[in-house]
Amino acid sequence: MNLRTELKNDIVIIYVNEERLDAHNSGELKVEVQKLFEQGRKNMLIDLKDVRFIDSSGLGALVSGFKNAISHQGNLKLSTLQSQVKSMFELTRLHRVFEIFPSTAEALENF
Repeated sequence: MNLRTELKNDIVIIYVNEERLDAHNSGELKVEVQKLFEQGRKNMLIDLKDVRFIDSSGLGALVSGFKNAISHQGNLKLSTLQSQVKSMFELTRLHRVFEIFPSTAEALENF
């Protein structure tokens, strides 16, 4: 999986540089998020601007990251969802669980 991380003001931004977040690659994102929380990172933002498709495995990886954030007294937020991905969050009602922002800049302002 093509992930890029950046540290800004003690917030780890994970850029998912893939068109699909699905059963073939979501495990890698799940492991990366878990590893960062275990290393002591508390605030994480996942930028999904390149992701055009997400399935239940991709959603599961993000939910796992959210649970990791809670167990480590941290925060996990999402930004820049494409319309198809946003529809999946609404369909599964996960938009009520995650803090989702239209841009990375707006998300960073809300930590």
